[in-house]
Amino acid sequence: MSRVCTICGKGQTAGNNVSHSHRKTKRTFAANVQKVTYTKDGKVQKGYVCARCLKSDKVERV
Repeated sequence: MSRVCTICGKGQTAGNNVSHSHRKTKRTFAANVQKVTYTKDGKVQKGYVCARCLKSDKVERV
């Protein structure tokens, strides 16, 4: 399972494309995750972190 936030676990979710005639087809919404180098508990790690965790200072970017 790539593209999942290593801090909060946020990943992709499912939903519908809705056309003008209101027909529905399945689609996915990808989470805004970026591959970053960060420090957690004094250790330097690499992984995917979502934008909300970066903005709320849950991790510190190196």
